[in-house]
Amino acid sequence: MADECCGPQEPTQTDQGPGSWWQVRELQLAAVAAVLLAVGWWLGSTGAEGVGNGLMLASAVVGAASFVPGAIRSLLRRRVGVATLMTIAAIGAVALGQITEAAMLGVLFSIAEGLEHYAIARTRRGLRALLGLVPPTASVLRDGTELRIAPDELVVGDRMVLRPGERAATDGIIRTGHTNLDLSAITGESVPVEAGPGDAVHAGAINGGGAIEVEVTARASDSSLARIVHIVEEAQDRKGVGQRLADRIARPLVPAIMILAALVAGLGALLGDPMVWLERALVVLVAASPCALAISIPLTVVAAVGAASRQGALVKGGAALEELGRIGIVALDKTGTLTRNAPRVVEVLAAGDATRDQVLTTAAALEARSEHPLARAILEAAENAPVADDVTAVPGHGLTGSLDGAWVRLGKPSWVDPGSLRGEVDRLQRAGATVVLVERDGTLLGAVAVRDELRDEAPEVISRLRGLNIDTAMLTGDNTATATALAGQAGITTVHAELLPEDKAALVGKLRNGRRIAMVGDGVNDAPALATADVGIAMGAMGTDVAIETADVALMGEDLRHLPQVLAHARHARRVMLQNVGLSLAIIGVLIPLAAFGVMGLATVVFVHETAEVLVILNAIRAARSTPRQRAILTARSTPSHTTHPTTMHTAHTIGDGTCGCRCGNTA
Repeated sequence: MADECCGPQEPTQTDQGPGSWWQVRELQLAAVAAVLLAVGWWLGSTGAEGVGNGLMLASAVVGAASFVPGAIRSLLRRRVGVATLMTIAAIGAVALGQITEAAMLGVLFSIAEGLEHYAIARTRRGLRALLGLVPPTASVLRDGTELRIAPDELVVGDRMVLRPGERAATDGIIRTGHTNLDLSAITGESVPVEAGPGDAVHAGAINGGGAIEVEVTARASDSSLARIVHIVEEAQDRKGVGQRLADRIARPLVPAIMILAALVAGLGALLGDPMVWLERALVVLVAASPCALAISIPLTVVAAVGAASRQGALVKGGAALEELGRIGIVALDKTGTLTRNAPRVVEVLAAGDATRDQVLTTAAALEARSEHPLARAILEAAENAPVADDVTAVPGHGLTGSLDGAWVRLGKPSWVDPGSLRGEVDRLQRAGATVVLVERDGTLLGAVAVRDELRDEAPEVISRLRGLNIDTAMLTGDNTATATALAGQAGITTVHAELLPEDKAALVGKLRNGRRIAMVGDGVNDAPALATADVGIAMGAMGTDVAIETADVALMGEDLRHLPQVLAHARHARRVMLQNVGLSLAIIGVLIPLAAFGVMGLATVVFVHETAEVLVILNAIRAARSTPRQRAILTARSTPSHTTHPTTMHTAHTIGDGTCGCRCGNTA
């Protein structure tokens, strides 16, 4: 049972745990005890009572071997728990001549203990199996020679050779070759990802195409896969509100039960036969022991968090799991969350005597050193662009600098006057494009329109969230027109546009309206909002330290359909928690008076109590179940993806639109 209930237990299995249920020590002892009990009872019924009683006593001793040693060790540490209660009850039953009942207690309690240990070991073993995705050897090029070495021998800078069908032993960057990578075992996404020079490869990824050379960027022990397993194992031990509630009840309940049993024996002795009331006191010890309550939440958390990690979602502990199961509204960032995070230049407009190439070259010169996706799109569209001098970011507006002796400026339409291009700019923004304007010595050169396309699955995801009765809102630093267009395509009815990171964080608090809120973002620009929300969810967090550390939940893949899946999974796990706590408390509440007044004897109470514990264990294991992503929410109302919804706009007019690269305060 949980340490809070029974005290620390000595390890009974290897770190990997038993491979099968019959390898669990407690279940082995229970099986032997059950056989001795059955044979003893049969011999007793045939007249050989002496031999039968001896076998049943042996059964009680064998069954008690699974919990009495732990109870004694706990007492030596001045701790009492459920095992202490069961030990007292077993010894008392034997002393009163109720050997059959003592043997039943040992058998059933051992079964419950064994099932709990097996369930926990199985979920942990399933998580550790992720590390089995790392191959036993890796091919590496050293001094012009290809060698086969153990993954632990890889060092940063090595060149791994991945042939078709081979798995990556650690993280790296492709230096030569093109292929497609199968990440299904890591992220839960079944569609292979095309990759070439400069693209990242994560540990456990399968090379599905041609041979590639990968430069190692992390040792095997520090790979994204190893880090994920470590984080989830730590998360499984973190306590949620429900688990803390169960602890608060279970800890004082054990000594209270001992006091109650003493009162039943003492006061009852004044009213009647002391032996009868002593027997009832022993029955009360068993009836009131909070075994099921103590394990109801921890076992559910272990099962649910482990299952989520195998499906591409890192849930960082019981607290995050419980909060996730109570979410009523989801706020989503636009760039990289609702969109593909792969913007491209869709149109270049020239004004006056300027040419298209002049507009694009000037814009690229100002954005040359920016790492923002919108800046990269402009740089990719321009060939051999120069680099502007004295580039300065004007937060919330754009960039200024000098190019060939002329003063140049790039920024959003509210900062740079669109002039004759105003109508075209409005048209592009209504079509969902982000537009930046370019000036040279105060004269408008033109405009560049960049668009980051909506993810194909976004309308389906919003519909599924609506099917879970979860409202949605878009929070973005982009301009109002672009945000409105994309929100309409996705089916989102509430949009907050032109926001800086601190504004997103402030809005998260206002959007709650008495409900739990989750914020979905990239874990970097959205860090304040992720921290402010009840649950912060980072998208595409595979290998991203900032995202994993900032968020309570990290979706390892890029498929947004993981979001409704993990929300539905958390709701299911929370229902299981509540069911387990309710059943545990109900059993205790019903059995105590029946035991105290002699309505139920020791054998019956033991059977009912341990059966309830087994039910709690089996129900907790249900928390590991999850429907496939494609059918994650069966109750989702059908909403055509092309439907346009009326949109509620909330615009902060004085704040930047996030269109000018990372040096101008963008947050899109």
